[in-house]
Amino acid sequence: MNDIKELPNEPENIVISQTVAILVDGNNIERSIHTEANDTNTMLNFDALIPKLLVNRGLSRLVYFREGKHISNKLQERLHNFYHGSVRPCHKSADIPLSINAIQLANKVDTIIIMSGDSDYIELVRHLKSEGVRVEIAAVASTTSRFIVEEADHFHEITKEDWFTLPTKKPQKRRNKKADAS
Repeated sequence: MNDIKELPNEPENIVISQTVAILVDGNNIERSIHTEANDTNTMLNFDALIPKLLVNRGLSRLVYFREGKHISNKLQERLHNFYHGSVRPCHKSADIPLSINAIQLANKVDTIIIMSGDSDYIELVRHLKSEGVRVEIAAVASTTSRFIVEEADHFHEITKEDWFTLPTKKPQKRRNKKADAS
């Protein structure tokens, strides 16, 4: 008479079909990893980080917001070619353009991952969650506001495994013209 079946320990054949937008506050993340690594030649390793953030979910958008006029062409090409991502230059801070883009995407994706530890995004996180969007934060723990971590649905810690340091170029020695003449 006991019709209760034992439940399996692991769910089988569950397909996760969430769509994710990753919005990067480039200046914030760059400052954080430069501080943590104590080296301004340190850069995010998107090839390691993106799969870690997505797990089994689909990437819908990747937008890297960056203040300033000089944005690496290599970064733009890499994000476009590998992730169909884009780089958006910002007049001043990325806060407003990133927030506007997040609100525009809210009804198009299931999850928005904000790569920034800046507490300026707390109201954005609250708004997105009220719209039914899962909001995750990805940032370096030591430079991340605890308030934004508490508001988010999940926190992804960006660690040294998620960045690399470019070798510094050694200045070329000037050739001594007198020595060449002799």
